Amino acid sequence: MKQLLDYNFFDPELLECPYEFYKLAREQAPVMELPSPITNAKLFLVTRYDLVVEILKDTAVFSSNFSTLLAGKQEQDEQLQQIYAQGWPQMNTLLTADPPEHERFRALVNKAFTPSRVNKMHNSIQQIADELIDSFIDNNKCEFVSEFAVPLPVKVIADQLGVPRADLPKFKRWSDAFIARLGRMISKEQEIECAKDVVAFQHYFYDVIESRRLEPKDDLITDLVKSEVAGTRSLDIAELLSIIQQLLVAGNETITNAIAGGMLLLAQNPEQMALVQTDLSKLENFVEEVLRMETPTAGMWRVVKQDTKLADVELSAGSLVMIRFDAANRDPAKFEDGERFDVCRQNSGSHLAFGHGIHFCLGAMLARKEMQIAFERLLLRLKNIRLAQGDYKHLPNILLRGLTHLYIEFDKVA
Repeated sequence: MKQLLDYNFFDPELLECPYEFYKLAREQAPVMELPSPITNAKLFLVTRYDLVVEILKDTAVFSSNFSTLLAGKQEQDEQLQQIYAQGWPQMNTLLTADPPEHERFRALVNKAFTPSRVNKMHNSIQQIADELIDSFIDNNKCEFVSEFAVPLPVKVIADQLGVPRADLPKFKRWSDAFIARLGRMISKEQEIECAKDVVAFQHYFYDVIESRRLEPKDDLITDLVKSEVAGTRSLDIAELLSIIQQLLVAGNETITNAIAGGMLLLAQNPEQMALVQTDLSKLENFVEEVLRMETPTAGMWRVVKQDTKLADVELSAGSLVMIRFDAANRDPAKFEDGERFDVCRQNSGSHLAFGHGIHFCLGAMLARKEMQIAFERLLLRLKNIRLAQGDYKHLPNILLRGLTHLYIEFDKVA
């Protein structure tokens, strides 16, 4: 039997199926120091539910401003600096901002992400889902990631941002570039391509922002451009670009991964699929259980601002912490028999897939709505869903967990 020290957390094979490692880590070293190939700072991995929550609550000790610590040698490279100089500076807004700056950005963006706006999306999301299903249903099979899980959320967020669907391939490429940079598992050549994509994104959306100033529309970018909160200034170009970048990634990449992960769980657990298919009132809880089991944002960074102790482990100021949402979400201390997929689980909604505290995902309502509508349409129109090939793989990324492909077969509901 493997021991904890036999595992390499940064090994792509471990990231493909990390759950045995997580089990040992939670039991033996829930705050575990790792050798770090990505930063000169000390690096700790946190896998237990209660400890992850403790970190997320304590913004005074555990900072979200991790971008500088992760910059590393690649981003100090002269060639990369020349590329980034052609765009706008990367700003700490939502994901990487601490209080009190975070409250300002959150207040401004919340005004553009109201429940009424999200609720108005229902019919358009359902239409997109049905059009995608129409495109493959007569084949009785599909590659689910590229044919459904990717295009649905990309189309939804493109519509909400008010940009043409014809540009969807660009949005997907740019989103992939942002995630690759944040995950830190790329080569110098890949980093250069990602930098070019970041600058291309910035120039594209700069033009959109300026057009909305002149001609407002009913979309998120107009709301952000116009957004004002008493006692604060409006967002400048660099801040707007930072927020749109995060909305683009969160609005398609993470939802894509959650939808694809949910389909994999259904295909692997036909008895659970039958429970939902015969009682669609279970859809809401099914979505929460998918988010718990296949947490799309598997981990996130925090920087230790002052010497502290966590689970009797000394953490010095300047250390980097990787909080593992996907490990915490299977913690048996919080979720009984946490490795089991159970659409009737009573506390599925206690998962940390959307974070916790001040950084709780502002798009959580939209993500849940997209997933509920997507699986309602799928389960009403497809039956006997099964894996066509067993060689599915996940992207080698230490922050996001998502499938590269998923081939399924099914029967058409008469």
